[in-house]
Amino acid sequence: MAAFGDLNRVNTNVTALDAQLSLNKINRDLAESQLRLSTGLSINKAEDNVAGYSIATRLKGRIAGLEQALQNVGDAKSVLDIAEASYDTIMDNIIEMKTLATQASNDTMGTTERRYISDQIEALATDINEIASQTVFQGNNLLEGSSFNFQVGERGTDLLTVDLEAVDVAHLFGAAGPANATFGDTTNGVDPDGLGALVAGDAIRVDVAANGGQGALIFTGDAANPEHVPNGADFRSFLLAVDTAVERMSDRVNYIGIKQSSLSIREETLSESISANEAAKSRIIDTDFAKEQSKVIRLQIMQQTATAALSQANMSPQAVLSFMGG
Repeated sequence: MAAFGDLNRVNTNVTALDAQLSLNKINRDLAESQLRLSTGLSINKAEDNVAGYSIATRLKGRIAGLEQALQNVGDAKSVLDIAEASYDTIMDNIIEMKTLATQASNDTMGTTERRYISDQIEALATDINEIASQTVFQGNNLLEGSSFNFQVGERGTDLLTVDLEAVDVAHLFGAAGPANATFGDTTNGVDPDGLGALVAGDAIRVDVAANGGQGALIFTGDAANPEHVPNGADFRSFLLAVDTAVERMSDRVNYIGIKQSSLSIREETLSESISANEAAKSRIIDTDFAKEQSKVIRLQIMQQTATAALSQANMSPQAVLSFMGG
């Protein structure tokens, strides 16, 4: 800053240097304010606010993770929605089986009619296996017994595990295990070798080894009587298996509903977390436009006055000429 007597020196214009220093500082502050207005960020580089920049960067990383987790939840819900749609179709098939088996249980049905009904039920069972095989999401089969770990948060421990049990004929109609099961007339025993071979007297049975382990319902034909057709008592026994299949499917539907509910809750929680973290980051790093615009106006006025002061300081040494007379 110029001191007393500095105006009497010409070689070094201290007053002009002071004015220039002040103008440079004002220009720098004005440039920073204009940058904040143009970017919308109050912190554009680490030196602007070291602590604030570090915190904002961490929040930004967390928000990115939360947003991807929210997308993951949406994908997980899509997986469960696809599985649920197949569950509904399979349940419809089982209910249709129950209707047909109830019809065949009535002794007003003849052998021919029961054979037709048996064929229909076998076809419905085949359809169940087909649905189980074709329910796929991005190459993952959903209904052949699968376990999924859904990443539903931005931390490594934020997982939701979903175990989807198989829903083929073997698992729905087989005995606990699953294992082969026979319903109705079993005078010659039930599958003595456990390999699914038909024996004389078998009525309606499940062969879990068929169709690559998906199982099959077998209604007609055995070693002693290839034309064997289940009677009303056999179908009444089979109704118990249908009721068991309905119960097993109900358990699966209930399980998937619980997981869907968990995902919906997680979706809401993630949305709230994203909003909260965005608000925190905004308070740290975003520009207050009203405040910054007021600062720009003040700096522009100071820039003009500093420019005028520099101009006057550059003219001041001419006063020395008066010392020399003339």
